[in-house]
Amino acid sequence: MTEQQGTDASPERLASALMEKGALTSDWLPAFKRAPRHLFVPDVIWPGTAGGNRQKSRIIRSEDSRAWWDAVYTDAPITTQWDDGAHTGPDKGKIPSSSNSMPTMVFSMLDALSVHEGHRVLEIGTGTGWNAALLSHRVGPENLVTVEVDEATAADARKRLQDAGFVPLAVVGDGAAGFGLEAPYDRVIATCSIGQIPYAWIEQTKPGGVIVAPWGPTYGGEAVVRLTVKSDGSASGKFLGSSAFMRLRAQRTERKHVREYLKGKPWPADGVKSTTALSPDDVGDWRVMFAIGVQVADAFPWVETYKDGSYTLWLRDTAVTSWATADFEKDRTEFAVVQSGPRKLWDEVEKAYRWWEKQGCPGFERFGLTATVDGETIWLDEPGNPVPPILG
Repeated sequence: MTEQQGTDASPERLASALMEKGALTSDWLPAFKRAPRHLFVPDVIWPGTAGGNRQKSRIIRSEDSRAWWDAVYTDAPITTQWDDGAHTGPDKGKIPSSSNSMPTMVFSMLDALSVHEGHRVLEIGTGTGWNAALLSHRVGPENLVTVEVDEATAADARKRLQDAGFVPLAVVGDGAAGFGLEAPYDRVIATCSIGQIPYAWIEQTKPGGVIVAPWGPTYGGEAVVRLTVKSDGSASGKFLGSSAFMRLRAQRTERKHVREYLKGKPWPADGVKSTTALSPDDVGDWRVMFAIGVQVADAFPWVETYKDGSYTLWLRDTAVTSWATADFEKDRTEFAVVQSGPRKLWDEVEKAYRWWEKQGCPGFERFGLTATVDGETIWLDEPGNPVPPILG
């Protein structure tokens, strides 16, 4: 029995579903057929869920080929590596570190790239090689450079690409540095998220060229941004929609445990108690987190859940000087808050939320980003309307 037999999953069905969604366009269909996803998925996987960030149990192709095939031809992401390869056991690791992205996201980003035959393209994050194969078919492998930081992942992807008949220039290196030896490029695409556009990407892109990348603030929330590079060395453009990618390794941050903030004392330590009418539930949506994150710098949330459905929303700053908690309980109209340190983190989050409300609760598509050699600015609706930062 082949993997296809006894299952409705197939390349044809997935292509049809993607085209119905508008993710896969007719000009990318030949690449989809020439580089089918199953050629670029390893034998050991942890399938994800559409619109979610949780992985299912491990599937080994030799043990359950049907489940493996079904996962490959489902419109969902697939985790292929945990903890930078350190995790090798049957269970899930701590942090997913490589994946084969959700097909809807793959083709939506490729469509946003506006790439044409003959364009020179730089891809940041080779991963399993599927995106590189699709781009190779579209622009020609001689016009693609793909960079992967993990040596083992890069080697596996290179073999899959070669076995499928694609030979782009596959480089092992830090994607934040781009790859200047083959610059300039017409297009740059990142398959990992960033919190700041590496300026090397802008320097290595021709004026008028396009950069497509998932961008998210430290706080949380993330969306794909499409930037056009200008002759003055800046790049600017709008966000396109929600995304959830693994962070570029050069931009990962190490987050301290709550005990570091409490300094050995039991909660609430030296925290000051108050109440709020704003429910912690109201600030947990992905787009709301994004809107908060572009105002509240260098802070992040964490949720501590309880069996009865209540939870505590923890807020911490990256400098390990301030923390706050807000307790959620169902059917309440007031919620307990505790804050400690020079920054009043819950007050900052609440102020950011109220600003978002006053702007008409904008989605990702109303935000934009401008990056220069000196840094970057997030704006609402137009570049002349920067989002005001909240200073702690």
